[in-house]
Amino acid sequence: MPGKDPQKTMLSRKEAAEYLGISANTLAVWASTGRYDLKFTKMGRAVRYRLSDLDSFIEQRLSN
Repeated sequence: MPGKDPQKTMLSRKEAAEYLGISANTLAVWASTGRYDLKFTKMGRAVRYRLSDLDSFIEQRLSN
């Protein structure tokens, strides 16, 4: 997402899943079970993920 501030860019669950290359349902399961420490924010019914948190999540997985 060039040109956007990753600290402020918020993605929907579907967009976040596409960014990570997984299904939105997988993200929902991770959120409900706490399988991974992937931060998200609820805005009413909507779930949003910060792009910078997704990037950090990817980096943590690459370092292991």
